[in-house]
Amino acid sequence: MTAVPVVTCPDCDGMTFTLDPCRCTTYGDRFLAEADVPGPPREAYRSCEQCRGSGRVAYPCYRCGRRGRRRAQLVVTVANLDTGAVASHQVVPGGLDPHRDPAGNWVVDLASRVRELAATVGAVVAEADAPSLWLTNEWRPDLPTTQRHELEAQALLRADHAAWRLVLGRSTATPAVDPADLLVRLCALADLLLLDLVVEARRQGAGFGWAIRYEVPGSPVPAGTPGSCRDLPEALARTDVATALTGLAERGLAAPARLLRPDAPRSPVAPSVDVDQLERRVLADCVDPAGGDDLPGAQALWRHGRWWHTTLRPGEPVEILAEQPTGQVVRRVQVPVTRGYEPPDPPWLGEPVGWRPCPDCRPQSRLRACECRLGGRPADSGCPHCSGAGLRPSALRCFTCGDTHRLHQAVLVTVTDLRHRVVHLAWQAGTPEVAPLVATQPNGRPVVRLPDRYRLTSWAAVLGARPEDLADADGGHEIGRDLREGYVTLPWAGADPVGEHVRSAGRGTAAGRLIVAVGPPDAPPLAELLRLALGLDLALVVGVLDLRHNAGDPLLADGLRWSVEVKPRDAPVSRDDLPYRPSLTAALAWCRECLIDAVASAAPTDPAVAIPVPRSGPCGSVADPEPDLLRLAAQHAGQAVTVRFTRAGCAVHRHDDDGVRLLAEGPDLRDLRLT
Repeated sequence: MTAVPVVTCPDCDGMTFTLDPCRCTTYGDRFLAEADVPGPPREAYRSCEQCRGSGRVAYPCYRCGRRGRRRAQLVVTVANLDTGAVASHQVVPGGLDPHRDPAGNWVVDLASRVRELAATVGAVVAEADAPSLWLTNEWRPDLPTTQRHELEAQALLRADHAAWRLVLGRSTATPAVDPADLLVRLCALADLLLLDLVVEARRQGAGFGWAIRYEVPGSPVPAGTPGSCRDLPEALARTDVATALTGLAERGLAAPARLLRPDAPRSPVAPSVDVDQLERRVLADCVDPAGGDDLPGAQALWRHGRWWHTTLRPGEPVEILAEQPTGQVVRRVQVPVTRGYEPPDPPWLGEPVGWRPCPDCRPQSRLRACECRLGGRPADSGCPHCSGAGLRPSALRCFTCGDTHRLHQAVLVTVTDLRHRVVHLAWQAGTPEVAPLVATQPNGRPVVRLPDRYRLTSWAAVLGARPEDLADADGGHEIGRDLREGYVTLPWAGADPVGEHVRSAGRGTAAGRLIVAVGPPDAPPLAELLRLALGLDLALVVGVLDLRHNAGDPLLADGLRWSVEVKPRDAPVSRDDLPYRPSLTAALAWCRECLIDAVASAAPTDPAVAIPVPRSGPCGSVADPEPDLLRLAAQHAGQAVTVRFTRAGCAVHRHDDDGVRLLAEGPDLRDLRLT
C-alpha cells in the first residue's frame, strides 16, 4: 500500500486554532445595525460580548480536530448490498492521474474508478454517487514531483470532510419511477388524507427552484429559500410520500383548524398528469400579465380532484429585530410571499374548531412559561430566571401549545397506511366519557384511561398494523404511549380527561391535525446490514431492551427497544449507547439512512493512522440473529443488552447501574454461554 502522507493543516498552520474576524465586524461599531448595510471594513463593535472590541476571535480548528495535522488520503468504497461484496480504491498524492475538463480545470475522474469498483463487486450504482476532486490551476504535469504532490495533497484535504466515501449498489438496477405515475399517486394520497398537494416554483437567480409538499388548507406560503430542484421532473425524482409530508406541522402552525367531513362527496380518481404541461403552466404564471416586474413564483394546488393555479406575489414588508451573540441587534426587513388567488374550500372542510389562547407563551415574542411554573405551581417571586413574572425568553417551542399559541377544543386524527386505507377521527374536549383510574403519579396526580376510540393501538389493529409501527407521518417520530394506549394524567381530580387528551395530541400540529402512519418503515433485513458491516471490516452494534414485563403499567415504558449502528471495529461500548427505537424495523431504517455518514465517521481520528481499504468477495447467507437477540433480551429483562458483531466474532455486553459489563464473547452468538 502506498504510504499515506500526513501534512500540516493549512487552515490553522498547525496551531490547532484559527484567529478569525469576529461577527461584530460585519456591522461595525453599531448597536442597532441594518442587515443589508454592512459596516466599515474590519471595524469592531466596542462593546462586543465575544471579542471585547478587539475584532478577532480564536476558534478551535474543526478541520484538523485541534491536532494541527491532517491525513492526505481519500478512500472510495463500493458495496453490493445483495451479496456483501466490497471493493475499495484509495487516492493519495502521486496516484491521482488528473485530466482537463471542457472548462480547462484539472479534474480527477473518480467516476470511472467507481464504475470499475462496481463492476468488480457486480453492483449497479448511480453516477451521481461518485465523488469529485478538483486541482487548482497551479498544478501541471511538468512540475517537480514534490510540488505536484503538495498540490495534490491540498486537493485531498479540501475533500477530507468525508475522507471515506461509501457508494451503495444492488446486483440489479432499481426500476426507474415514472414522474407522471408518482404525481398521480401523490394526488390520490392527498385526496385520501384530505390535504392539499402543492407544486411550487420560485425564482432562484436566473432560474427557478421547485418543491413539492403537502399542506393543510389555509396554510400560508412558507418563508425561506425556494426548493433546490431545477425543474419539475427532478423535484418528482427527489420526492416521496415521507418527504412531501415532512414539515407539515411547521407549515401549518398558523392555519385555521376546521372539522372534517369524510362523508362529503369523494373527489374523482386522479387522472394521468402531463408533467411537462403542468410545468409550463406554472412557469407561465410566474410572469406578470400586466407587464410589471417578474413575480416571485407560482403554485399549482391539487385539491379535491383538480388543479388550481395561482401566482405568488410579494406581501407587506415585515420588520424583524434579531439579537446577535455579539450583543448587537440586527434589523431585517422581510417581504413575505402570498398567493394571488385562494382556491375555494373543499367540500370536506367543516365548521371552525374553537380555541383559546395559550396561557404559557406570547405571540410574536420569545416569552415562554418559566420552569418555576412547572406542575401548575404559581410563579416564584424569587426565581432567578423570571423574577416572579412566570415568563422568560426561550429559543425553544412552547411545551403547552407547540408555538401554535392556541389550545384547540378538538383534534383531528387521521390513521392511515399511506397507501389506500384511512380512518378519520375527531376527538372533542368536553365529551363525557367513562375513564377509570388506573394509577397515580408520584406527585399525586391521577392517571385515567379513555375508551378504545381514543386508543391509537385499537385503530392500528383495524388497519392490520402493529402498535410499535405507529409513527407521526410528519417526520416519522414515535407516537407516545399515552396516545397509543389512551392514558391521561389529569392536572387535578375531576379535570376533563378528553380535553387533556386533545391538548396532548394536538400540541404543535398543523390546524389541529395529527396524521399517524401505521405501516412499518422501509428497512433492509438485519442480516443484510450485518453482512455489509463485516465486508467493510467494521462493527455492527445491536442493542435491545426488553420491557414487556411492564405491559399494563401506565407509569412505566413497555415493549421492546432497539438500536442498530455501524461503528469502528474497535470502538468500545459506552454506557450511553442505549436502545430507544420502538421496533427493530425502525432501528434498521435509521441505520440505513445514516449508513454513509456512519462509514465516513469510522475513519481513524489519528491522522497518522491510514483509512482502511477494505476488499471482500461475495458473502454467503448470514443467519438472522434476531431470534438470539430476543432470547438474550428476555434473559436480561429490564436491562439493555448490546451485541457487537465483527469479523472476529461477537461480544455481548449488559448495561448495569454501575456501567457496561462484558458477559461473553465468541465466534457465534448462538453458542455463547452467558454469565
